[in-house]
Amino acid sequence: MHKVTKKLAPFAYLSPTLLLLAVLSLLPIAMVFSYSFLNNVVMEKNPVFVGIANYIEILTDAVFLQALYNTLYFTILSVVFHLILGLAFATLLNTKLISPLARALFRVVYILPWVFTATIIAILWRLMLSPNGVVNYMLNEVGLASGPVEFLSSRQLALPTVTFINIWAGYPFYMVSLLAGLQGIPSELYEAGRIDGANGPQLFRFVTLPQLRPIILSLAMLDFIWTVQQFTLIWMTTGGGPIHVTEMLSTFTYKLAFSSYEFGLASTSAFIILAICMFVALFYVRQQRAADE
Repeated sequence: MHKVTKKLAPFAYLSPTLLLLAVLSLLPIAMVFSYSFLNNVVMEKNPVFVGIANYIEILTDAVFLQALYNTLYFTILSVVFHLILGLAFATLLNTKLISPLARALFRVVYILPWVFTATIIAILWRLMLSPNGVVNYMLNEVGLASGPVEFLSSRQLALPTVTFINIWAGYPFYMVSLLAGLQGIPSELYEAGRIDGANGPQLFRFVTLPQLRPIILSLAMLDFIWTVQQFTLIWMTTGGGPIHVTEMLSTFTYKLAFSSYEFGLASTSAFIILAICMFVALFYVRQQRAADE
């Protein structure tokens, strides 16, 4: 009896957290999953079970497929350039070639995008990219444009533009994390490499990158999950337009629920997004376990 009590004691301490997790996370997920099999829950007094009909309708919907492509484009480019810029700036801030004062100044400048909320970032860039904004003024002054460029209203430019904005807003997270990783690499590894005749690029390839690999994998997978769910930035810059050019899975789901009032289909779309994120999260957990071992 004493052994059983001893084994159950940790769960007793964790029970408030587990109960809160179940109410705030597991229960809503279960409800959304059940709604995805009903014809139009909330709007229908007696919703009818339709099986996988909602999933078939969503997965064959042209707008959903466009939103899926846009989301993958937006997410993959964001993750790749977040890593490139974050690693480049982290390496610059970790170098001894610039003075401590200059490094402190650069740290403040580089981390500024991370200080702003998504709402403020969206408003700032909408003002700067408007036909009368500072970006168009500069392009016309240097002769790169002969008139106002509709960055957020053009079918050709809207998706690359919002992707650029998200890259600008998200790289500081990588920079700070990778900078901490760089400062944690023992200097003896670099000294041993130099003794063996390695140059700068070789030290970076065979010492720095292997040491940062666990951090890079964790950052990339977390960033993928967060970016797939990005809503505020898209909604406040383009709203998914023009003509679904910047439609993401998040805005597509929101419109299904609160514009078309198709809550059954919206639940289906939301669960598909959850499945994508859980697929990536599975690799994240496996990677963390491998790192712990």
